[in-house]
Amino acid sequence: MFTTCLSWVATLLPAQVIQSARFEVALNDLESSHFGTEALGENGLVLYRQISGMGQDQLEIVKLDTAFREIWKVHIDVNKTQSLLRVDHLKDSLFLLFKDRLYLGGDFQLVNMDLTRGDYTIYLIKNLIPFNPKEFMVTQKAALIGGYYNYRPIVLHFSFSKMRSKILPGFFNTPGELDQLTSDEAGNIEVIVSARNFEKKKSLWIRDYDAEGELIKTTIIRPEESKNLLFGRSIPLSDGGQMVAGVYGRSTDYSRGIFLARVNPNGEYATHYYNFSELNNFFTYMKSRRQKRIKNRIEKRTAEGKKIKFNYRFLIHDIIPYHGQFIMTGESFYPHYHYSSMNYPSLRYSTNSVSVPGTYNNLILDYYLYTHAVVIGFDENGNMLWDNSFEINDAKSKQLGQFVKVRTEQNRIIMLYLFENALRSKVIQGSEVLSGKSLTPIRTSSEREVADPRATDGENLDYWYGRYFYVCGVQKLRTDSGPWRKVFCISKIAYK
Repeated sequence: MFTTCLSWVATLLPAQVIQSARFEVALNDLESSHFGTEALGENGLVLYRQISGMGQDQLEIVKLDTAFREIWKVHIDVNKTQSLLRVDHLKDSLFLLFKDRLYLGGDFQLVNMDLTRGDYTIYLIKNLIPFNPKEFMVTQKAALIGGYYNYRPIVLHFSFSKMRSKILPGFFNTPGELDQLTSDEAGNIEVIVSARNFEKKKSLWIRDYDAEGELIKTTIIRPEESKNLLFGRSIPLSDGGQMVAGVYGRSTDYSRGIFLARVNPNGEYATHYYNFSELNNFFTYMKSRRQKRIKNRIEKRTAEGKKIKFNYRFLIHDIIPYHGQFIMTGESFYPHYHYSSMNYPSLRYSTNSVSVPGTYNNLILDYYLYTHAVVIGFDENGNMLWDNSFEINDAKSKQLGQFVKVRTEQNRIIMLYLFENALRSKVIQGSEVLSGKSLTPIRTSSEREVADPRATDGENLDYWYGRYFYVCGVQKLRTDSGPWRKVFCISKIAYK
């Protein structure tokens, strides 16, 4: 059962967070097929989930408008061995990518659904390479699937006009990472890969293709001596060039700072490097005593004419144009592991030829723990203008992704993240803090009903349209005297 709860008079909650509407779908306790969401901007939202059946599974797709009213609902039969991998949309079309989960190789199926009526067409995308898909993007002329084959990044291009697939040229040369897959309004494609060059230094390869996947040019951004370029993202400039922002390090595992490179249309570039110690607010997530010790160390080393070096695991997310400058957003994190010891039947031999069973210690990833988000402003030449940060407390995730969302407004920048059914927010203007960190619980449909924050599953905060975000996830709710009930819920959020 779908339930929509609207607050026609917006309620102003602490930290000026407004929750104007809420949508719920009742779930039974055994139901594991939770919804995914795809934001359509002012056209609303799409919900989708794969429901297990006796003979075949079904893909349930529901379109909602911005007031959470249901526009249509469609069910598509799906082979039980097919898994939904990725979802994308383009104008009035929704694209859903499927693949057989029992076989690493094999073909893909692409469902193209008309968002106005709910009609759909299914494409078969031929694939001969057993690669692991990680990225999916659709243009007006093609579908692109990025992933890895034998640790080498590749991109599969499927042409809608020719109904043929091919691997984009320029790959298979060396192991590396697929950093970015983007396109412009004309359908031209850009792929950024980080990989080692002939000097064994990690560099960035920026490859530009036309809409049909033909290679136009390759730009290689090389690091200076004793550095590696670990990750990079780009944004086009008005003169036909581009701005590239990323992280660099001495090793290939940890970052030591930020780099900014302005690339002109001829592929020439100038790179600026900023050590983490050069950022004014990078360490403000720490407690005051530890932060003071760090700053004293930096000042002492600077007075001696030396640089202090910090190593962080760091992700770059967005590059956003903002009032004649650019804003780069990123987050620091670290993985948490545990060892699992297992006996195995292979034998070790001692000096007296007596065999003993061996023990295998397996390192298992538990989760990623985020420490803080960083926002940096810089000009069109790559000169850093200001920086700010936002501490992230106790936030864990099974997968790496963008945790803190950033929204730019005329005279301020809002930073938000969701954890345990509550929004954490901070408002800045450049390096100045306008509103410190505050916490706003997500309201339920009724004031008499409470949510168990420890039972929240799959919670997510994302951009929607205009000044609106949405939060969603599975919750367990109850009144003081009533039983628990399980729902998938979405709340419409704005920061006033």
